[in-house]
Amino acid sequence: MHETGPFSIPSMRDFVPAPLRPWIIIAFVIIFQFSGGVYLAAVSEMVGSLSLMQEDILMAGYASLVGMGLTFAIMFRLKFRFSTRVCFLVCGGALIICNLICMHTGSVPVLVATCFVAGIFRMWATFECNSTVQLWITPQRDLSVFFCYIYLLVQGCLQLSGLATIYMAEWANWEYMHWLIIVLLLILMLTTIWIFRSYRSMPKLPLLGIDWLGGLMWGGIVLCIIFVCVYGEHYDWYHSVYIRTATVAGIVMLLLNVWRASFIRHPYIPNQTWMYRPVYLTFILYIVADLFLAPSHLFEHIYMGAILGYDELHIISYNRIILLGSVLGAVFSYFTFARRKWKYKTMTVLAFLSILGYLMWFYLYIDYNLPKESMYLPLFLRGFGYVLIAIAFLTSLSQVPFHHFFSALCIQSLVSAGFAAPLGTAILEHWLSVVMKKNVMVLGAGLDRVNSATAYMQPDQLYGALQQQALMVSMKEIFGWLTLACMGCILLFMLKESTLRPRYAIHPRYRVIRRYIKREVRALTRARKLQKDIV
Repeated sequence: MHETGPFSIPSMRDFVPAPLRPWIIIAFVIIFQFSGGVYLAAVSEMVGSLSLMQEDILMAGYASLVGMGLTFAIMFRLKFRFSTRVCFLVCGGALIICNLICMHTGSVPVLVATCFVAGIFRMWATFECNSTVQLWITPQRDLSVFFCYIYLLVQGCLQLSGLATIYMAEWANWEYMHWLIIVLLLILMLTTIWIFRSYRSMPKLPLLGIDWLGGLMWGGIVLCIIFVCVYGEHYDWYHSVYIRTATVAGIVMLLLNVWRASFIRHPYIPNQTWMYRPVYLTFILYIVADLFLAPSHLFEHIYMGAILGYDELHIISYNRIILLGSVLGAVFSYFTFARRKWKYKTMTVLAFLSILGYLMWFYLYIDYNLPKESMYLPLFLRGFGYVLIAIAFLTSLSQVPFHHFFSALCIQSLVSAGFAAPLGTAILEHWLSVVMKKNVMVLGAGLDRVNSATAYMQPDQLYGALQQQALMVSMKEIFGWLTLACMGCILLFMLKESTLRPRYAIHPRYRVIRRYIKREVRALTRARKLQKDIV
């Protein structure tokens, strides 16, 4: 455990009461978490207003998450270069500009690039806030405790943002959500000017030795994967030149990036990072978990909208139940995983059991006439299970040595928030398309004029009923296969014994981190000077 003094935020002016200071930072981080390029809850309204496809809006939303994930690798470099006051002012101004562009642009490349930049500044500001109050949350810098707070914040803001966006769009217009965030960011910037000062506890370190090209290439790789997943069904997969081009571009950039990382001094993501067991294992398990959770991105909205006939307000109201599951999941992880030090395997099994309950409920009870309240349990289990697995997987990276820790965070963020969800959704969407065609042929084989049940139905009525019944049968079939696959994963987890616990998930002090970065910067400066002397 680290010995630390009393918690304080010296970058705030003296007239701000000490007990109020961390709560001001919490309010700031909530505003930054609400801000972003596009708000996916209002995707249907944006499609009509901006004359874009739904895939275009989704691509922009995922680009924002890619920008957030990429920023992890350089977070401490930014923290030791810029003061808290400068960070809040720069990020607030950049996010205001990004919101204004996203409201008015009809160009897909501009929208995607703007959302990517918005994700970078959103993550920078979020990290600055969270690192400022880390000692207030856990004086021992215990990452298992800190990550419970992180996912409580992230999932809570995600669900509340969806609720606010839909209610704002229903009350007025989807653009009003952007204006609300702009006003909140302006208030945040004015508050920063008023109560913060340009305080530095240590001299600033220059941004030397950062592999900016490597970072852009990693972002391009993930964006190519997302492009293939989002637009694949629309462009008929590899029959389209766009999908083939994106696939080739992603593979070429991946090979170039791995090759560059083998010989440059400070690659954005070193190749050694992939060799650590927590990195590659969580990478695979996140893809598996997001495949099991993919019905939440595809089937739930189809079922609630097309089958049960719910409008957007009724659908988004389920976010309250998901929020409750996320909150209880974070609290449960705090008391069991962080305080009592339950095993990583135990938390993973519990998370997958919750996901199994979610899948099994839909397989057993999906029907045409379900009451709204009957959906509370599976959605609660989904939110609960995802938070458990996210906290356990994120904390497991504390086993990675510090010089590769933030690269590991970057990798996990790119897979968990970046391409795992669209990959799972793409697989499920293609699977549904194949199963639907099969079930339409099977169910429609006996529907003709000889059949007394359909003799007096109009062709359009008959076709609509057939499509609806085939959709229900197809979703039930896929839920059944996913349930069996999830059971198989749980059995594999239970067969593998593990004694690893989050006992040593302690974050190094900022002084140690700064010394390490300063030593690397000096070594880089000496190498450059020596190279110039030789030339």
